[in-house]
Amino acid sequence: MEALKTGSDVLFILLGGIMVLAMHSGFAFLELGTVRKKSQVNALVKILVDFSVSTIAYFFIGYSIAYGSHFFTGAETLVQKNGYELTKFFFLLTFAAAIPAIVSGGIAERAKFYPQLAATFMIVGLIYPFFEGMAWNQAYGIQAWLKANYGEEFHDFAGSVVVHAMGGWIALPAVILLGARSGRYTKEGHISAHPPSSIPFLALGAWILTVGWFGFNVMSAQTIDKISGLVAMNSLMAMVGGTLVALLAGKNDPGFVHNGPLAGLVAVCAGSDVMHPIGALFVGGIAGGLFVLMFTLTQNRWKIDDVLGVWPLHGLCGAWGGIAAGIFGAQSLGGVGGVAFMPQLLMTGLAIVIALIGSGIVYAVLKSIVGLRLDQEQEYYGADLSIHKITATPEREVNW
Repeated sequence: MEALKTGSDVLFILLGGIMVLAMHSGFAFLELGTVRKKSQVNALVKILVDFSVSTIAYFFIGYSIAYGSHFFTGAETLVQKNGYELTKFFFLLTFAAAIPAIVSGGIAERAKFYPQLAATFMIVGLIYPFFEGMAWNQAYGIQAWLKANYGEEFHDFAGSVVVHAMGGWIALPAVILLGARSGRYTKEGHISAHPPSSIPFLALGAWILTVGWFGFNVMSAQTIDKISGLVAMNSLMAMVGGTLVALLAGKNDPGFVHNGPLAGLVAVCAGSDVMHPIGALFVGGIAGGLFVLMFTLTQNRWKIDDVLGVWPLHGLCGAWGGIAAGIFGAQSLGGVGGVAFMPQLLMTGLAIVIALIGSGIVYAVLKSIVGLRLDQEQEYYGADLSIHKITATPEREVNW
């Protein structure tokens, strides 16, 4: 029976890892559909190569920082318990690699390729696992301190704060240091719309992410005996809430409609195992409205050219989700309990500070040494031709 249990756990978490790996294609197509045609190939290549660099960084450095374990032993040791630790690494890697995938959407169309790979290595190898260890592995005694002072630890079941808020707030300094795309904002105060190149591809990316998210959330139980249908139902309700509010607040704009479910799912990750489904509906709905409002303010009033709106979507909705777990997870609001407001607030704030400082240092150093941005001519011709020497739809094909 023990062998059956461990084998089932391996299959369970492996399937979760595969579903979250599939989400990276969603990141790719969401970005591909949102950027202009001259940067579509770059979106696809970036996500795949970023994932590969993330794997190396997390395998050799990041996983050890977060969990204090490594794989530098013989394979006969690694296959113990059906290789459960290996599949657990794979699952958690897909979370870690989401950070550069998030950043990619914010800096799209004007970022150099190789400096961003260097940033990916440092973020996934050092910055992300530093906070991940605090939140999910009792590192540095932060969780114990919260438990002693407030009665409960910080609770983030599937990464509203650990993954999404960290990703969104890491992206913000990169977007600001990089500057807006050429022609996006004029000296006279006008704004060039730069509309999405393909709503169908944008929608495809959103659907892939949405479906994969049920692996992202449900499989965060990590062993099959801890699986909970409540997590699946809460994910569903938050997705629906985010969609409907984004539909109304965004005045039926398809870009907002397809980012709405993502906002809801980002926010529900943290408390998906402790909220009532009606609470999850509210959490997702608030996230959908928050995304539409803050995306509009960021782009139009503050003139921060965050192409996919990753700071509002992941940074702000993720932070809201972390705090919301401490509100809607309470038994007084129909939740399971075992959460408290102050640990959620304090750790969410700490995540933001670590993300801003770490990202600020990484991108400021890279900007001063090698530069972050394509030159004006390269940006004019597009990242596809300038970096990859081919466009998504070549118009001047050879007529053989």
